[in-house]
Amino acid sequence: MPKVAERKAIAAGLRMLNENMITLAELAELAIRKGVDSLARADHTIANEVFVLDQEIYGLQVEVEKTCVDLIALYAPVAKDLRAITTCLKITTDLDRIGRYARDIAETTLRFDEGQPHFKKLVSIPHMSELTVRMVDTAIEGFVRRDAESVRHLQETDDSVDALQDEVFREIVTYMMDGSVSVEVGARYILVARYLERIADHAVNIGERVVYMVTGDRLERVRGADRAKERVP
Repeated sequence: MPKVAERKAIAAGLRMLNENMITLAELAELAIRKGVDSLARADHTIANEVFVLDQEIYGLQVEVEKTCVDLIALYAPVAKDLRAITTCLKITTDLDRIGRYARDIAETTLRFDEGQPHFKKLVSIPHMSELTVRMVDTAIEGFVRRDAESVRHLQETDDSVDALQDEVFREIVTYMMDGSVSVEVGARYILVARYLERIADHAVNIGERVVYMVTGDRLERVRGADRAKERVP
C-alpha cells in the first residue's frame, strides 16, 4: 500500500478507535452513576439497567480490542500512534473493570427490599462515591482532550477515597458490634465501599496511561503513606 494511502487508512482507524473509546468511557461512567443511584434509592429497576450497560461495555470492549490488534497487524504503527493504540488497549480493561464494579454495586442493591431506607443514609459512602465519580470524570476527560496535566495528581484524590474506605469500615464494624446494624447489612456496605475504592484505582490507572500516551513518560507510583509523609511540614 502506498505511504499516503497507508497514512490515511491508519488515521481513519485511529479516529474510529477514539470514537469507540469515548463511547466506552461514557458507558462505564453511566454504569457507575446508575449503580450508586440504584443503591441510594434501593431501586431495582435502575439496578437492572446497570446489568444491560455492563453487557454493552463488554461488547464494545471486544470491538475496541479487535480494532487495536488490526491496526497493529496491518500498519505496524510507531511512536505516538503506537502509544495511542496500546494505551487504548489497556484502558479498555480498566473501563471494563469499572463496569463490572458498577454491576457489583447494582447486585448489592437487589439484596435490599425495594425502597428500603438505608442505615444512617449509607454513612460516608455517598461522599466516597462523589469523589470516585469525579476521579473517573477527570480521567476520561483527560483521555478525550489528550490532557496529561489534568490527570497527573489523581493519586492524591485516590488517597482521600482510601481514607474514606477505612472510615466506612471502622464505622460499620462499630455499628455491627453494638447491634445498631446487622452483620449482613453492614457487610454489604463494606463491600460497596471496597467496590468504589477499586473503581478509584482504575481511574488512577487510566490517568497514568493518558500521561504515557500524551508524553511518553511513565508516572512514578508512590505509596499513599509516603505521599502523606511528604505533606507533613
